[in-house]
Amino acid sequence: MLDRLQAFFQTVMQDRPKAVFAPDDPRIAVAALCLQVMEADGIVRDAEREKLREILKDQYGLDEANLDALIAAGQDAENQAVDYYRFTTELKRQLDEEQRQQLVGLLWDIVYADGTRSEMEDHAIWRVADLLGVSGRERIVQRQEAAERAGLGAIDDAT
Repeated sequence: MLDRLQAFFQTVMQDRPKAVFAPDDPRIAVAALCLQVMEADGIVRDAEREKLREILKDQYGLDEANLDALIAAGQDAENQAVDYYRFTTELKRQLDEEQRQQLVGLLWDIVYADGTRSEMEDHAIWRVADLLGVSGRERIVQRQEAAERAGLGAIDDAT
């Protein structure tokens, strides 16, 4: 799965300089969506922040300064956004179906970084997945896989 996520991030960024964060850079949209999901339950834990940093750093090959810049750009974009649509619209155009599914899996990885998920986090990912055109079935599959990666084992698939 890690190889699939790495391939996802690499295809998103092909033909783009790694250190430049233009306003339409898809990395900013990904970072902003991650931040919105992290904040959905009103509590951003250190484990979630660390997971976000780990994912962005590893997948985009960023040094600490560029990682900080990307997270700051994502935070600025997230602060200016009124909903998820701004970010999902552009990503839906740029990503194929499998990449969009992988993005939903990444969001679940961040949710499960602290070992729990809340109803608000469920709702946030449901909304993002819907806007990205990811089916409910695939959203649940991605959630289950993320729970397993987090060491939480099998989880209820009713939602």
